Amino acid sequence: MEEQGGERSSIVIGLIENRAKEVGMAAFDLRSASVHLSQYIETSSSYQNTKTLLHFYDPMVIIVSPNKLAPDGMVGVSELVDRFYASVKKVVMTRGCFDDTKGAVLIKNLAAKEPSALGLDTYYKQYYLCLAAAAATIKWTEAEKGVIVTNNSLLVTFNGSFDHMNIDATSVQNLEIIEPLHPTLWGTTNKKRSLFHMLKTTKTIGGTRLLRANLLQPLKDIETINTRLDCLDELMSNEQLFFGLSQVLRKFPKETDRVLCHFCFKPKRVTSEVVGADYARKSQVLISSIILLKTALDALPLLSKVLKDAKCFLLANVYKKVCQNETYASIRKRIGDFIDEDVLHARVPFVARTQQCFALRAGIDGLLDIARRTFCDTSEAIHNLANKYHEEFKLPNLKLPFNNRQGFYFSIPQKDIQGKLPSKFIQVLKHGNNVHCSTLELASLNVRNKSAAAECYVRTEVCLEELLDAIREDVSALTLLAEVLCLLDMIVNSFAHIISTKPVDRYTRPEFTNDGPLAIDAGRHPILESIHNEFVPNNIFLSEASNMLIVMGPNMSARFSTIRIVDRIFTRMGTVDNLESNSSTFMTEMRETAFVMQNASQRSLIVMDELGRATSSSDGFAISWSCCEYLLSLKAYTIFATHMENLSELATIYPNVKTLHFHVDLHNNRLDFKFQLKDGPRHIPHYGLLLAEVAGLPHSVTEKAKSITARIIEKELKRMEVNCQQYEQIQTVYRVAQQLMCLKYSSQDKGSIREALQNLKESYLNNRL
Repeated sequence: MEEQGGERSSIVIGLIENRAKEVGMAAFDLRSASVHLSQYIETSSSYQNTKTLLHFYDPMVIIVSPNKLAPDGMVGVSELVDRFYASVKKVVMTRGCFDDTKGAVLIKNLAAKEPSALGLDTYYKQYYLCLAAAAATIKWTEAEKGVIVTNNSLLVTFNGSFDHMNIDATSVQNLEIIEPLHPTLWGTTNKKRSLFHMLKTTKTIGGTRLLRANLLQPLKDIETINTRLDCLDELMSNEQLFFGLSQVLRKFPKETDRVLCHFCFKPKRVTSEVVGADYARKSQVLISSIILLKTALDALPLLSKVLKDAKCFLLANVYKKVCQNETYASIRKRIGDFIDEDVLHARVPFVARTQQCFALRAGIDGLLDIARRTFCDTSEAIHNLANKYHEEFKLPNLKLPFNNRQGFYFSIPQKDIQGKLPSKFIQVLKHGNNVHCSTLELASLNVRNKSAAAECYVRTEVCLEELLDAIREDVSALTLLAEVLCLLDMIVNSFAHIISTKPVDRYTRPEFTNDGPLAIDAGRHPILESIHNEFVPNNIFLSEASNMLIVMGPNMSARFSTIRIVDRIFTRMGTVDNLESNSSTFMTEMRETAFVMQNASQRSLIVMDELGRATSSSDGFAISWSCCEYLLSLKAYTIFATHMENLSELATIYPNVKTLHFHVDLHNNRLDFKFQLKDGPRHIPHYGLLLAEVAGLPHSVTEKAKSITARIIEKELKRMEVNCQQYEQIQTVYRVAQQLMCLKYSSQDKGSIREALQNLKESYLNNRL
């Protein structure tokens, strides 16, 4: 496989749909040699579910079929890619390439796990679309990269997102999970103004990608979550373990996860006659992979030493499954039979090239030894040439840098050049305070040096064919090692590192439940508190008895938190026209709201901000009220921020609605925003009118507005008073239920709970609730 540089995407996606609104997707990650299959009903005409997955995978190539099979009212995945993913390479393959039967056979043969474990035999017909997408994706990859995927080498998952929380692409943007919502506001320092960039202290490319994946699709399995939290607890209480792991992880090359995939792909032909720049490049990458694997396996004993006494399940399991796995020692021994002991992974370009040329032990191949001699001779000649120019042209600071693209070149400080450079120097370029250049002699030696290196690469790969086949037999062990290193990088270098850099009481371990409340005491917002010195923590509580909060007023270290696992997070906020899809503010608002209403369930968490502001006040109020009632019928946990005072009437009718407001002090008709949540509706009368006065509206206008709004509020208060009397009994029952739920999930001792229950009973009997 070609080497993927930096953090550039390495995922190829196949995408197909039918007329029944079903979409099949296959995401082939070339970096980790894994295939993720998804098949789902597309509930949104704007393809929100597909957009969410595409945003999650961030592909470099999207493969679609030429036929437009979009359901009525939907644009089709091909046009979707053209419209929203124009920067991604789009490949159109014939419909015949999307063959679900071939896809099933391929997945069975290539999957690292037993086919029965994937559910293929039972769910073959159910997954036919994503299997068809897999067939096209693998076919394109093998043809484009000139490789054959090794049998039983790929990690295959079906509908992986079902095990994770789903956050749609719009909510990812609104919640500033990956990128800031308004980056221009922060200027050049905006990189830390998102959750991902704040946590991005990982050291490896794979760890960074795993962190991004965990933020976009958080875990739902409480057991796995608690296993990770147990690990963090031990790392924070055992300083020696934390710093030991931090140091050992640096011994593993940061490309370890990426390079292991090279052993999952076999070139279509490997013969001694195959020579050429492109083939030599592939051979070089493969040799580099073996050197990197050797370096990683050399570091395993150090990891074993650090983890030997670890107590938590996660670290103890890594020690058992990886550190004590004899397969790695076996692979390391095989590599030692061919690769010189002194060879290590290097980053400096020419050092890396030399290591790759001399990776194989001497005496194994005569033609390789000749090529090495030529490589050494030309390298020496190049350095002799530099010394010659150094003396001949009186250039005391002449240097001889090297890069992979142009080979060796000369770098001369401009202050050393008197007048013009001699005509012998060509390709002269200014580079800061230096001049970069070459000569015909250097160019000729570079060609010979590069050719000798290419011959070394090809001969080395031919000699290593037996070793490569042996390594491929244990490719599943290498995949496990890559996954473990990425996970440790994320937990140690990101999560544990962030906690360790804050005051001791800044972070608290949350408790997770399937059916309990969402309760946060003195909650903080990790990004906002880094911006504002006087950050105000706030409390929040949602439960079955109080599952909707209406937050009113001007627009969060936690001491305690218990969090209910949710299946999806939805957000609706912001009032911006979408010129891209020719949508007004209101149409954009309604499309986003429609997606929430169509997809939300009882297990969802919904955050809506200022719904209905983009249309008339009566229509906006009507839509907001009806949406609240619909969400109440779903029993979803909902936080609804609004300036519409009338919505507080919901709390007088529905006992599971609670009204909150942000506290504001009023001094001499000036508003002092405290950013502190308090119970009840907003208590500052007419603060909108106060703002109007501050803005400069004439006094007569604001006075007239006050008299109008006073008459409206008088009618509303009378109606709310009637509601309160009518629904008083059921409101009391719900308040009791809410307190019982708090006690159910309380960590207090039995005596304290018994006392609290007695107090609750007395309050209920004496009508004090």
